[in-house]
Amino acid sequence: MKGSSGYAVFFYPQALEALGDTIKPYLQDSHGGPHVVCREIDTAGAFVEMTMSAVTTEGQEVALDLLVPTGMVRMIVSSQQPGSFGFRPHAPATPAPGPVATAEGQAGNDPAQA
Repeated sequence: MKGSSGYAVFFYPQALEALGDTIKPYLQDSHGGPHVVCREIDTAGAFVEMTMSAVTTEGQEVALDLLVPTGMVRMIVSSQQPGSFGFRPHAPATPAPGPVATAEGQAGNDPAQA
């Protein structure tokens, strides 16, 4: 799952309850529910490994690895744009203006109508 700006990992409610207070510092909230934002993820094996960036109290940037059993993860969402992760409504794609060329290379000629 490389090549994206990051991931949002959502957990089952029972998993959040089982993890308790230990997961709370890593959770963010959104309309989709509480989730963990990470920059890399590895889903191979019995655990989901999430790599996050953090800053120590001394101001040093560090990488944190959080591992949870795969059965606790409900969904993983990939964020393809830089900046903060979030949810927004998606507008439908608009078609390109102008005529569309047919197989004969003539714009607007439909052989089925001839």
